[in-house]
Amino acid sequence: MEQLEKYSQALATKLGESVQIKEPIQLYEPLSYIVSLGGKRLRPILTLMSCDFFGSSYEKAMDAALAVELFHNFSLIHDDIMDEAPLRRGEITVHEKWDVNTAILSGDAMLILAYQFFENYEPSLFKELAKLFSKTALQVCEGQQYDVDFETRDDVSLSEYIKMIDYKTAVLVGASMKMGAIVAEASISCQENIYTFGRNLGIAFQLQDDYLDAFGNPKNFGKQLGGDIIANKKTILYLLAMEKGTAAQINELSGLYSIQPENPSDKIKNVMSIFESSGAAELTRNEIIKYTQKANNVLDEIAISSENRQVLIDFGDYLMNRTI
Repeated sequence: MEQLEKYSQALATKLGESVQIKEPIQLYEPLSYIVSLGGKRLRPILTLMSCDFFGSSYEKAMDAALAVELFHNFSLIHDDIMDEAPLRRGEITVHEKWDVNTAILSGDAMLILAYQFFENYEPSLFKELAKLFSKTALQVCEGQQYDVDFETRDDVSLSEYIKMIDYKTAVLVGASMKMGAIVAEASISCQENIYTFGRNLGIAFQLQDDYLDAFGNPKNFGKQLGGDIIANKKTILYLLAMEKGTAAQINELSGLYSIQPENPSDKIKNVMSIFESSGAAELTRNEIIKYTQKANNVLDEIAISSENRQVLIDFGDYLMNRTI
């Protein structure tokens, strides 16, 4: 979206200045590498936007935005190790380009650097931001553990899955927006409502990610297409297919999720076919729409201009219909 370009450009400049290669090179080069890969940078952009929309200069929220982006990249480095993922944003993952130990240590350093950005705020703001950040970071870890636990369970419910992606992904989106509101000194009510907006938008965002993993364009998506299927991840598509599919579809899907073929292309193709024929793909799209609408429903309770409210609605629609 063109109206977000000013935030994106300002953020990219500050990231380049803040994450530089220094000694020891083996520690800092991976940090610079993953930041240089770009990505959507959704979360820090929302921090800047939120601060701007509540009547303060978005530049005041830059340090909070940088903290959010570095924390997100830290989590990606570690997630990629756990998932044994070969690609991130269309390029080699950190642990593949270097090694697992280097990736773990560089990720840890990135987390510490993220916290340091809050030190640039005066004490009362520092306390509020750091408290929210710590709570959110712990929830992200809890969400990741739920995700790991689900890999060995055959009885994961849709509500449990939504809770997992809420913690693993959505709480950071909500916190990103609330940080902007905190820096802008918005009312407590506005802070909480913008947090709720971001959290629901984050759930819709992750559900769209699940959908794109199976049905996205590999040239646009930036990750290995069908990666969740290869890893036998029980995403919303799998859960809905197991709930809504015929006995034959359920049996076939269970069998496909019990194997790890050397050439997974046929497995991916067959699983995708079941996702479509069982109605799981369409139902997933409906869930994406539902959570986007839930996000929009709180916008009337937030003290921002009608023009800015429409930007947030358009942003949600963009995320809901994205192909990357």
